[in-house]
Amino acid sequence: NPVIVSDKADLQVAAEGVMRSAFGLSGQKCSAASRVYVHRQVKKRFLDLLKEKTLAIKIGDPTQQGVFAGPVINAQAYETFKRAAEQARAAGGVFVAGGTVLTEGDLAKGYYVAPTIVDGLPPDHALFKEELFLPFVVVGEYENLEDALGKANGSVYGLTAGFYSKSKKEIRIFLDGIQAGVVYVNREKGATTGAWPGVQP
Repeated sequence: NPVIVSDKADLQVAAEGVMRSAFGLSGQKCSAASRVYVHRQVKKRFLDLLKEKTLAIKIGDPTQQGVFAGPVINAQAYETFKRAAEQARAAGGVFVAGGTVLTEGDLAKGYYVAPTIVDGLPPDHALFKEELFLPFVVVGEYENLEDALGKANGSVYGLTAGFYSKSKKEIRIFLDGIQAGVVYVNREKGATTGAWPGVQP
């Protein structure tokens, strides 16, 4: 599920929406944001905000008050995470956050992984194409909205998609051009995720 962040976006809203959608429920939902295309002029600022929000996530026993992310579901998911992180490293990916399993203290008792943001991968890398079902998001950049839509639509599946921009013209171009079943614009509660308990009516 792709997210496009325009240079005309509210970057605080965009970073919050991407963080919640990519890492809520530990990324284990069909609507999780798995790739983000950011306008090159605002990419650094966006990544700084996304990193700050990601590092503030409380990870642990999801039955405890205030915990945002629990473990991944099983050993297979745990191994898939480690394999994806290794793939990213091998391709020269830059880890903005995460990339490791978590084994300190109580986190040693489950399949805990760090919410992960990877930048710098080639645009045709497998991690831009595969659904991992994990708290793992890859980031690319774009120069114009047509380019971004081409990248966003360049996948086998088109389940959900999100867009951030204050420009009504850009929003219309996105809505007309995106190929996805469910789309969201400027959604702070989740860039590509609608069904949050306690959020949707």
